[in-house]
Amino acid sequence: MSDVDEFDEFYRGSRQRLLGFVYVLTGDFAEAQDAVQEAFIRAWQRWSTVSRYDEPEAWVRVVATRIAVSRWRSLRSRARAYLRHGATESVPGPDTDTVEVVAALRRLPEEQRTAIALYYLLGMPVAEVARETAAPVGTVKARLSRGRAALAGLLAVADLEEAADA
Repeated sequence: MSDVDEFDEFYRGSRQRLLGFVYVLTGDFAEAQDAVQEAFIRAWQRWSTVSRYDEPEAWVRVVATRIAVSRWRSLRSRARAYLRHGATESVPGPDTDTVEVVAALRRLPEEQRTAIALYYLLGMPVAEVARETAAPVGTVKARLSRGRAALAGLLAVADLEEAADA
């Protein structure tokens, strides 16, 4: 029997028991499903080792329990932080200039948009942008130049449309 067939048989034979067990622990069916699914993924990734255990289901059960407990602790920590610090203040929406720039960036070809974002927003040097995008330095410079020119044109049109609406 192949590893795939062996694991499939193991999964079909144990998934309901494990799901029921973790559901009883968590009281939340969706959380139980997530924890059990993650545990089975980890079992599959280590199946050559886990399959040799006397009780592979016990291993998956322990992993699923630890995942569920870890998530519960994370939720509890977030709830405590919320009580300690209160609700986060609402963040104001972007101003109209930001919306216009983002809209103009979306209209650029992806390569130009990526080069502009890496160079201007992240402050990367041209050589680093070239490495990140797997493009020659000259190509990055051309993308930046063409992107700036296209952005200038798009933003000028947006300014004209805004002036006409006023």
